[in-house]
Amino acid sequence: MPLNPYLIFNGNAREAVAFYADVFGIEDYFLQTFGSAPSDPNHPLPPGTENLVMHALLVIDGTRLMFSDNMPGMPYQAGDNFSITYITGDTDALKQAFDRLKVGGEVLLELQETPWSKYYGQVKDKFGVIWQLNYEEA
Repeated sequence: MPLNPYLIFNGNAREAVAFYADVFGIEDYFLQTFGSAPSDPNHPLPPGTENLVMHALLVIDGTRLMFSDNMPGMPYQAGDNFSITYITGDTDALKQAFDRLKVGGEVLLELQETPWSKYYGQVKDKFGVIWQLNYEEA
């Protein structure tokens, strides 16, 4: 059974989902808000949370990447406790994803040849998420 990364954002999950969908050319994805879920009178939503993302899902080359906004008032620590690795045998797709992810972000390691890969690089995107991009022959 595959592992599925789940990314929690601090009120900007919708923007992150749209960004990653654009990076990887995904036009159709699932997104549900807290306000669209059935309400529970014993646990009402805090005001202003109705449009926050409760759950979103992108499928990138067969991997399920899931998203949610953090519920306001809950502790939140941005992105340095995980990274996501994008592995592909398509050099054009790898270079395109790297170039798109670095917009507004920070290149940690330029795409380059390493002992394990023809192309490998790291980038922290504009949301603070660290991506490892790795070429692997099919």
